[in-house]
Amino acid sequence: MSDESPSPRLPYPLEACALLLDVDGTLVDLAPTPREVFVPRDLRLSLAALHKRLGGAVAFVSGRPVSELDLMFAPLALPAVGGHGAEFRLDPAESVEPVGLAPLPAAVKRRFAAIAEESPGIIVEDKSHSIALHYRLAPDQESYVRKAAAVVRDELDMPLELLEGKSVVEVKQVGFNKATAVREIMKRRPFNGRRPVFLGDDTTDEPVFPVIAELGGIGFSVGRRIPGVRGHFGEPRDVRRWLEILAMGTTP
Repeated sequence: MSDESPSPRLPYPLEACALLLDVDGTLVDLAPTPREVFVPRDLRLSLAALHKRLGGAVAFVSGRPVSELDLMFAPLALPAVGGHGAEFRLDPAESVEPVGLAPLPAAVKRRFAAIAEESPGIIVEDKSHSIALHYRLAPDQESYVRKAAAVVRDELDMPLELLEGKSVVEVKQVGFNKATAVREIMKRRPFNGRRPVFLGDDTTDEPVFPVIAELGGIGFSVGRRIPGVRGHFGEPRDVRRWLEILAMGTTP
């Protein structure tokens, strides 16, 4: 663990919990592009052990589509919330459940993708229910990307919102987010009746923390301290080590 954040402790037995885990910036380190993110083998082993120990009550809560999470963590497949709450899947053997909204129309995606013409460092990521404009490779384009995305949103006759995260602006329809999906997943087996434990790092994770507290659980921020969140990890490697300790059956 880093010196900045001693290992957080759970205030109740692990077996009474459900682990809800953001992925990018929380479990794995951010990379220059989304495709370059690396998932360590030890992380897969820890998650697999915790999934078994908690009777399946371990889930990803991510902005990535569920299908992409499956590829990243293969051969491990876990319950997952994908697309910032646009879809979820409780049983890896079953199909993904949409929240009811159709994927973002192709014509809308093209309007936002055209913003990337300004610089080769602006990376477009199609997430089906949303589209992301990453400028980690072109930090000088931050202001341009944010302003241009806002202009396109205002020009379109569609209820859209912009999610501003770490070197990224993401566009999605209103009506769902990670918090709405977490509420739903906590009503279903094997998550219902457990205390939710949520870990997240970015602005898109912030709506989840109040829901976790409302449901009698606890949240931990990663990389930055979020007001009102009880615990904190310095960086993803601290999270990975914490999960490894939990998986070994040791109280961190």
